[in-house]
Amino acid sequence: MLQLTEELANARKAGGLSQEALATQAGLSRMTVQRIESGQIDPRLSTLLEMARVLGLELMPVPAALRPQLEDFVRSGGRLLGQPAGVGAPPSIAQSLADESR
Repeated sequence: MLQLTEELANARKAGGLSQEALATQAGLSRMTVQRIESGQIDPRLSTLLEMARVLGLELMPVPAALRPQLEDFVRSGGRLLGQPAGVGAPPSIAQSLADESR
């Protein structure tokens, strides 16, 4: 849980939002956001989902056993590890999504 709340705090800061602004947009108190980010309270899933929504994020539960493989996949740009780009290689999922958003 701590890693998730740290990621939310990092996303808030990267987005230039204060704890007060996030709290207001998420329907929370500033003190609640502060306590969540500092690990003083164990927030409800609905609270985390609302904070993520305000930050433009979507929470996706991933089984702990699959996390390393998922992180490797994301770092590789959506290609299977060890698979070169080019002939015979499927397009990168990340690149396909980026192309669609243009």
